[in-house]
Amino acid sequence: MRKEEKNQIIDSLVEKLNTHNNFYITDTSGLNVENTNKLRRLCFKRNVGLQVVKNTLLEKAMKRTENKDFGSLFDVLNGPTSIMFSDTANVPAKLIKEFGKTYGKPVLKGAYVQETWFVGENQLETLVNIKSKNELIADVVALLQSPAKNVIGALQSGGNNISGLVKTLSERKEA
Repeated sequence: MRKEEKNQIIDSLVEKLNTHNNFYITDTSGLNVENTNKLRRLCFKRNVGLQVVKNTLLEKAMKRTENKDFGSLFDVLNGPTSIMFSDTANVPAKLIKEFGKTYGKPVLKGAYVQETWFVGENQLETLVNIKSKNELIADVVALLQSPAKNVIGALQSGGNNISGLVKTLSERKEA
């Protein structure tokens, strides 16, 4: 590969690293062509970009990015490496977990999610449980609606109880 090609790849990676707040570094080696294509299709369906990269080029791109500290992610740049880019923090983690159950790969090496880095396969469950922005908004809306629903429900059920009591008392013969 010529120096110009390497610089183009590095520039492309720098642009992706600057525009995405979430990326996962994985090992997809050992997957045959058919399973690799299945993984790529699944990534495409879930709006996750998958790219196989050379460790040295990714390291150079990470060093050139603006205002991001990748900390100990440099330590995982060994062996075969693929990188997954996503706008939603937990989608790649769910994809890795789901696909890994069937095919054993990809294996999580590390992840950079919302300015925090996670290193190692043992962090996958933590990453799966991270809520996306939309999930957090839905939780807040549900919490805000809950008291109002409780009050309305109590008023409605109380009204039925009172009207039922009045009806029963009015129908009752006096002794």
